[in-house]
Amino acid sequence: MMISLQNGAGASQAPFSADRNEAAFTVKDEPTSSLSLISFKGPDSRREVDEDTHMLVAHQMYKAGNYKQALEHSNAVYEIRPLRTDNLLLLGAIYYQLHDYDMCIAKNEEALRLEPRFAECYGNMANAWKEKGDIDLAIRYYLVSIELRPNFADAWSNLASAYMRKGRLNEAAQCCNQALALNPRLVDAHSNLGNLMKAQGLVQEAYSCYLEALHIQPTFAIAWSNLAGLFMESGDLNRALQYYKEAVKLRPIFPDAYLNLGNIYKALGRPQEAIMCYQRAVQMRPSSAMAFGNLASIYYEGGQLDLAILHYKQAIACDSRFLEAYNNLGNALKDVAKIDEAIQCYNQCLALQPNHPQALTNLGNIYMEWNMVATAASYYKATLAVTTGLSAPFNNLAVIYKQQGNYADAISCYNEVLRIDPLAADGMVNRGNTYKEIGRVSEAIQDYIRAINVRPSMAEAHANLASAYKDSGLVEAAIKSYTQALHLRPDFPEATCNLLHTLQCVCSWEDRDNMFSEVEGIIRRQINMSVLPSVQPFHAIAYPIDPLLALEISRKYAAHCSIIASRFALPPFNHPASVPVKQEGGSERLRIGYVSSDFGNHPLSHLMGSIFGMHNRENVEVFCYALSPNDGTEWRQRIQSEAEHFIDVSAMSSDMIAKLINEDKIQILVNLNGYTKKGQSGKQLIKRIKLPVCKALAVSSWFELVTISFTISIFHLL
Repeated sequence: MMISLQNGAGASQAPFSADRNEAAFTVKDEPTSSLSLISFKGPDSRREVDEDTHMLVAHQMYKAGNYKQALEHSNAVYEIRPLRTDNLLLLGAIYYQLHDYDMCIAKNEEALRLEPRFAECYGNMANAWKEKGDIDLAIRYYLVSIELRPNFADAWSNLASAYMRKGRLNEAAQCCNQALALNPRLVDAHSNLGNLMKAQGLVQEAYSCYLEALHIQPTFAIAWSNLAGLFMESGDLNRALQYYKEAVKLRPIFPDAYLNLGNIYKALGRPQEAIMCYQRAVQMRPSSAMAFGNLASIYYEGGQLDLAILHYKQAIACDSRFLEAYNNLGNALKDVAKIDEAIQCYNQCLALQPNHPQALTNLGNIYMEWNMVATAASYYKATLAVTTGLSAPFNNLAVIYKQQGNYADAISCYNEVLRIDPLAADGMVNRGNTYKEIGRVSEAIQDYIRAINVRPSMAEAHANLASAYKDSGLVEAAIKSYTQALHLRPDFPEATCNLLHTLQCVCSWEDRDNMFSEVEGIIRRQINMSVLPSVQPFHAIAYPIDPLLALEISRKYAAHCSIIASRFALPPFNHPASVPVKQEGGSERLRIGYVSSDFGNHPLSHLMGSIFGMHNRENVEVFCYALSPNDGTEWRQRIQSEAEHFIDVSAMSSDMIAKLINEDKIQILVNLNGYTKKGQSGKQLIKRIKLPVCKALAVSSWFELVTISFTISIFHLL
């Protein structure tokens, strides 16, 4: 199984979180009694009353969070008296809350031209620059603000937040403590100190800081939001949900809280509520790339790929350096078969960050699907060169190694998968499959059982365990496991077909006709869908099915072997020079190679064990290539001692075996595995070596492959 990577944990798309430290903004409040001090003495006096009225209402609207109405009244004051610095400060604060940071900076600069030592303006400009991402400039302005007004507690608190963004935690702690020394009831400073504790892993201390802020000001929404973040990270999603709801209740215009509330709903499996929260975040902050990205992730996981693509593109429009959006957009485009566009997205991600592991792996997956195995492997290896925490590249490399017959490296890669994630049931099954293919069935059984213990509902693990039991002669256990696999997944063609064959092995004929009818239907559907049939050609000859259907099964397996062989990208080997029929006095012998994974305790060796030493050595030179390791039995020992050449190639990769056979100048290669369960290795070698091939034990004429150049009686070689 090839694993695709999304950004986030493992192979799924995680929400893009927002955990922001909001700045404590400074505005100069007008005294509420100011209106009563104004007497009406003509037009100028009325103008003053209008100005002060607008100013008072602007402050009231600002405090209530009605920023657009506050802007209307503050602009009215600006039209009456554009040089009023306290109003310019208020305008800057309003624009900040409306996320128009450029206008915020412009209004504060306008005030500073009139009053160059206006400390609050420097502090508010710093807040805006921090939001624009220029943390260094923000720090400079905070320091100017503090230099002008050393007891400016809000500036000290905001400077702490900026230092945290730069990772300068010691300086951040000093600033928080200074802010609280100046104003022990400054809730922003308590909240920032909590964030600092959290960043250092001091969760209990962070919790205490947020509680202290809420003790001072129970309606402080930011503290509720930060408290919710603690519970979200600890896995207490219901408590986090409760606190995020309290945050948005107290502060309805709170996009970051809505963003994280959406993340909670998503984690709880409530996608529609998550979508509503993300949409609210977008309404409040139309430039929120994270909100668009999270919306896209929800749509992607729900199969709404067009909406996912649209929202990923909107996220990128908001932030052209949004790496995860490029990567995940590539995944969505790949899923709708827009491969070239997907590659462009992955490459754009890599242009921004050349060692982005998910993009490297996903590019590798595309080349793997294009059968460009060497290129795919290079991307997987590049991923592993930049990260050690991803299991997918190891898994995908293992797939390549296994296809190439390099089982030792495949097992090493699966070991790495399980090192990274000891509870990866898929990794256990994949390693078990590899063990089984090289004859280490007991180890395969152990891996399948481990996978079932981790994930009891994993039908594949039960089916593969059944197959291993069957190979070990534990037929009753195999039937039980196949039955369990079908209980978990009734539509499981491989388990259905293998259960039928296993029942035949113990002469269990109950419901036989219905089962054969079901299996034949499965085979025909798979052939029509160009899927490799679940019934092996060797089994098909024992079934009461149409001979033409059995022939088509063989052809599908032949095509499958061709695909696998082509992945090696090996050039055709030079065929040995033709050798004339043995002439009297001649010295050349016909070189025949036998390839098998069954040189051991297997029916093939029981039936043919004496054949390999009975050839006339004056006419024939015999090479036996063992694809399986020595099982220590007398059957293996007999063939090994009687054959003229016996080579154990079980530890070699398939391409190296092919090269060895070519170097041995084999003229006829005999595939002893045929279409039995272990026949894949032999057939892949045949494809790669491109020699004349005959097939021993060719029971029926429809059994032949396009790769079989001729069928001979083995006794003609004796």
